Amino acid sequence: MDIFQTIVLGLLQGLTEFLPISSSAHLVLMPKLFGMKDQGLAFDVVLHFGTLCAIVYYYRCSLLSMSKGFFNSLQTRRLEGDAGLAWAVLLGTIPVGLAGIYFKDDITLNLRSVEVIAFATIFFGLLLGFSDWLHRRLDRVRDVIRVSDVLIVGCFQALALIPGTSRSGITITAALLIGLSRQMSIKFSFLLAIPVITLATLANIFDLVNESAEVDWLMLTLGFVISAATAYVTVVFFIRLVDRIGFLPFVVYRILLGALLLLL
Repeated sequence: MDIFQTIVLGLLQGLTEFLPISSSAHLVLMPKLFGMKDQGLAFDVVLHFGTLCAIVYYYRCSLLSMSKGFFNSLQTRRLEGDAGLAWAVLLGTIPVGLAGIYFKDDITLNLRSVEVIAFATIFFGLLLGFSDWLHRRLDRVRDVIRVSDVLIVGCFQALALIPGTSRSGITITAALLIGLSRQMSIKFSFLLAIPVITLATLANIFDLVNESAEVDWLMLTLGFVISAATAYVTVVFFIRLVDRIGFLPFVVYRILLGALLLLL
């Protein structure tokens, strides 16, 4: 793998992991535009680890507070501080984990076509736009996450297994629909990404152990740095941008991207 492909894929992973624009749609589009070959499992693992490090670093203070609250709740059996948010993230991960175990093979065999990815990119983009439009008309929004919120957002996250959906996009959509504020919707979505990316990375590492391919450590290191740095900058500016203008630009982009995939 050459340096151009390393840079492009590092930027792509860093940008699409947390923006609501569907990483799978871009992974289908890029090889068609640039004639790229498969980068290999080791590179995928490193890129995902880069984005994981970025989001953990961004929310490091919240994660520390959540960890303290979580362990205190085990002792006191009361939800104080950020203990409720910690439990919400853990419980909200269960639906996508179960769906991945039971439906992974079916999804791999039946839902990996360009047409499915294109239509999912458009449909769930429109759903994001609807949720943002509806959210603007709510009289009140909440920053407190209820048990029912965890169940709904967690089940919506399971839909992200459909290529073209976008994990961050579908969880933000669900959070907006149930009345969470934009800030809490984004924060809960990004915190939910941590266990999901961690589990996916561990699963890929397990598969990687059985491979005997040569490793280009220089390209892996470069990919990690680009992916982590891009993801961190993306999260920072995404939160600021959405707070000012909403999700409409991402909705329009998804529609255009889906249409481009169908044309290609």
